[in-house]
Amino acid sequence: SSSIKNSACLGSWEVEFLILAINLMALSVFVLSRFASNHTIFDTVAKQVLGIVYIPVSLSLLVFIKELDGGTFWIIWLLIVIFANDTGAFYTGTFFGKRRLSPNISPNKTIEGSLGGVAASMVVGFIFCQIFFNNLSLAFLTIPASFMLAIAGQIGDLFESAMKRASNIKDSGRILPGHGGMLDRIDGLLLAIPVLYVYLVSVL
Repeated sequence: SSSIKNSACLGSWEVEFLILAINLMALSVFVLSRFASNHTIFDTVAKQVLGIVYIPVSLSLLVFIKELDGGTFWIIWLLIVIFANDTGAFYTGTFFGKRRLSPNISPNKTIEGSLGGVAASMVVGFIFCQIFFNNLSLAFLTIPASFMLAIAGQIGDLFESAMKRASNIKDSGRILPGHGGMLDRIDGLLLAIPVLYVYLVSVL
């Protein structure tokens, strides 16, 4: 809605450029992980991009989302959509997965699981928005948003898996033992947050 656009504390071209830069850097590191002959270079670049730019800037956009009209709801909605994506992908992949999505990066992920995650995100995002706002027009607008967030979340997950594989580590940290580390819990969010911010400011 126009109220969301008008309440945006950062809606200038500089922010859009910054968000684009984040995604381009993530893509660059991902490509480098696949084709770089010297993985020492990749490891160095990945750590610099991830630690200095990728994580802090992505998470800082949550502050700006909160300042938008209904910002707290959209943050909760984002978390629910990403959770639905992860859950849908896991169970669909477990029961129906046959074709590997990216065997060189994450051999357990399947195309069927990916599609299941996207579908779950779209359905759950629509239902949650409709229950909260009771506005079908707005709820339908969340369907393409959920689709993009699910795709971004899965790319973020693969991106983080690629960095761990290139660095020959199993877990990204010691926090949350058994879950791969804190970064493994938020990897899907890191690319989804900029996507949601742009969608809220540009479309809703």
